Amino acid sequence: MPEILKLILTAVIAYLLGSISTGMIVSRLAHGPNLREVGSGSTGATNVQRTMGTRHGLITFLGDFAKAALACGLGWWILGHKGGALLAGLFVVIGHNWPCFFQFKGGKGVASSTAVELICFPIPALISYVIAIAAIALTRYVSLGSMLCLVSYAVIVCCFYASAIPGVGPVWVILWAVLLAALCLIRHHANIGRLLSGKENKISFKKKKD
Repeated sequence: MPEILKLILTAVIAYLLGSISTGMIVSRLAHGPNLREVGSGSTGATNVQRTMGTRHGLITFLGDFAKAALACGLGWWILGHKGGALLAGLFVVIGHNWPCFFQFKGGKGVASSTAVELICFPIPALISYVIAIAAIALTRYVSLGSMLCLVSYAVIVCCFYASAIPGVGPVWVILWAVLLAALCLIRHHANIGRLLSGKENKISFKKKKD
């Protein structure tokens, strides 16, 4: 198969996998609310946790993480090198954020992005996880921790790992890392406004009523 067709196939499969909204499926199976009409309006794990409880939020996180990991694995296999994982990782997050199966209204891509981070560059991923967890523990702002996770990851990759993939130029790796962080920031634009105004919601692990 020509390389260009492999690239297109990888992007399409990853986008379609990303468009499978775990949050919407969990909510429907549990007879929960329409996630796009409650809380932040996101279909991601944080909104599920806040509206349906920690258990459902965890299931959503794991589902979104797994689909992104699968997409990266398939991309790596189709293209035969790590660059396929980078391409698939970017498109699986785009699919999660703007899913074709759910009127292009999805989540913020954090759970999926953490899977992409881990598969593509494990050490920067682990460092970014620690930064995110510390930020959330100290401030209880999931949005802040999420953004710091992706931004710190992009900085580390750009500074130390841009030339780590044979056959993929450093410029492309830097562009990939910046785009992955940018997708997170774009989807968190409302959170940024609330953080600046002091109106952002803090995470709570109180049990929700079914």
